[in-house]
Amino acid sequence: MKRTLLTIALFFVIAGSARAQDFDYGQISAEDLKMTSYAKDTSAHAVVLQEFGKSRINVDNNDDLKLFFEYHVRIKIFDSKGFDEATAEIKLRNSSDKQETDDVDGITGATYFLAASGEIKHVDFDRSKVYTTRDYKEQSTLKFTMPALTNGCIIEYKYTLTSPLGLSLDHFHPWNFQSDIPKVYSEYEALIPGHFTYNAALHGYLKLTKTDAQIDKGCFSTHGASSDCSDIKYGMSDIPAFTEEDYMTSSKNYISSITFDIVEFTNPYTGVKVKETKEWGDIDNSLKSDEDFGGQLKRTSVFKDRMVPVIAGATTDIDKAKAVYAYIQHNFKWDDYIGFSCYLGVKKAYEGHTGSIGDINISLIDALNSAGINTEAVLLSTRDNGFVNPLYPAINDFNYVIAKANIGDKSYFLDATDPLLPFGMLPYKCLNGKGRAYMPGTPSYWVDLNVPEKEISTRNLDLTLQDDGKLKGTLIIYSIGYQAYETRAAIKKFNSLDEYVEDFGSSLPKLKILKSEITNSDSLDSPVVEKYEVEFKVIDKSGAGKYSFNPFFFSKITTNPLKGAERHYPVDMGMPGDYRTILTIHLPAGYKVDSPPQNTSLFLTNNGGRFITDYQADNNTFTFSHIIQFSKAVYAPEEYTSVKEFFNKIIQSEKSEMVIEKK
Repeated sequence: MKRTLLTIALFFVIAGSARAQDFDYGQISAEDLKMTSYAKDTSAHAVVLQEFGKSRINVDNNDDLKLFFEYHVRIKIFDSKGFDEATAEIKLRNSSDKQETDDVDGITGATYFLAASGEIKHVDFDRSKVYTTRDYKEQSTLKFTMPALTNGCIIEYKYTLTSPLGLSLDHFHPWNFQSDIPKVYSEYEALIPGHFTYNAALHGYLKLTKTDAQIDKGCFSTHGASSDCSDIKYGMSDIPAFTEEDYMTSSKNYISSITFDIVEFTNPYTGVKVKETKEWGDIDNSLKSDEDFGGQLKRTSVFKDRMVPVIAGATTDIDKAKAVYAYIQHNFKWDDYIGFSCYLGVKKAYEGHTGSIGDINISLIDALNSAGINTEAVLLSTRDNGFVNPLYPAINDFNYVIAKANIGDKSYFLDATDPLLPFGMLPYKCLNGKGRAYMPGTPSYWVDLNVPEKEISTRNLDLTLQDDGKLKGTLIIYSIGYQAYETRAAIKKFNSLDEYVEDFGSSLPKLKILKSEITNSDSLDSPVVEKYEVEFKVIDKSGAGKYSFNPFFFSKITTNPLKGAERHYPVDMGMPGDYRTILTIHLPAGYKVDSPPQNTSLFLTNNGGRFITDYQADNNTFTFSHIIQFSKAVYAPEEYTSVKEFFNKIIQSEKSEMVIEKK
């Protein structure tokens, strides 16, 4: 991720005044309505014609400090695949005590289209068609959709988001220049009183086409305190869409945007200067004083007596830790609330056998510590939440907490919110760089969240060609590590193993399952083993015993997941992978393999992975094996072309057909 520091103090000593560069509402041209495609991206289903945002710190009618964010956008929609752009989603935050909340007002919008007469018509947005849903304890989402959508229409809307400065001081409202559709022009204006100093950082690889800074004299006044404001405008033209591909973390890590981090401010009510650039020690103190986090990490007494029977009979610390982990894992149900703080509190969550991420995993930490296992909390940001910025410590960058059990010279990351996760394995969503380990009374520190677990799958097929031209025999699938987790999760979606087997068989139309046996589906520390007696149909092309089939029976890659010509962010798979298939076929006397598959050896640079196929024949039996290995979890942007071509070669190789015929 490219991150350019634009300025240290956003208070410029440039004389003059500045005016907002918002565009006129409702001024829609017939030319834009007649446009059928965007010349710079003819594949786009919609394009932002104009976009303007403005943020300013000021006081409201009650003389309370607020951050006011105004947003205005005009979007051309070419076809129905662009209709999603007509739905706006606005994240609303609130403090844990709900005393401070974001508020949206002034929503105005319309959909414009050309009538048969050539006249420009419009349908206004109905302000009653706004609804809000709760995401978790401290965040909701407000949504609304523009009306009367048709191919070729233009939508336009604007609104104002008002935030208490207590929720927004650390991070002045950011701005995304890029989105999932291209933009003709996007501009953002930041109006910041001289009482406040921020660092601004430009992210992504695109360059600004406009930067303008001026002084707005006397723009801020409250309680007798006044100051000029720095008025900074950032503009960008001809912005390509940000394309999300497989194997990436949150787009917010890489999208072209600008963010602001507080350095210091002078309280306009008291005149006291406050240095807000925090050290991690400041974060530690905040966490310690937070009753919903630091206070709950001290509630080991809730579990002290309750853990005695749980660890009875365990002779080692690792056995004790596994027993406690299993107990918490199976006695709590996650209520779908995400966040590192407790929502209910450890005691109440235990009594109700349910809770948030924070409730369950802090309960796990307390329970382990009460059992004599040294355990710390690890704060992290999930893959969809973006990376934590280590340069500007901020509690709000984190949205998840896990346990770190320290046993001997090893540490184990634990998350008890998922009953299918084995001891020491993190969910895929948590594999996101680094986390911050914390316990009250000790300094926090960074820990690497990369885990040794891999995604491993091995399939063994032993088949015999029958007189009727069918291949009959056994299929054994071994799933290890993250692949075992995925298999267990797939099984849990069904009411029984029989239903899972039926669905598995229907996903392979040429395969018929005659008998099945699945072991270790509930033994989280063991590989899942699936054993099937199977029958495959193969194609007799000649009608005279000449059979053709593709030997890549399972997980055949038909489409390259990497589609872009280039990529400015890493290929992040989360964990290394190892996928193997060994196919053994016994032929009746008088048959031969007419066109055996070619042996292949493909390697990624820097030992990044390999694709190997191997064909061996012995009398009337042959064995064909293929291996796909990704030995790294993350590949740098400069490795993108190599990894993409690696997939292309695998796809080409897996198209090969094998022919068996009579001698």
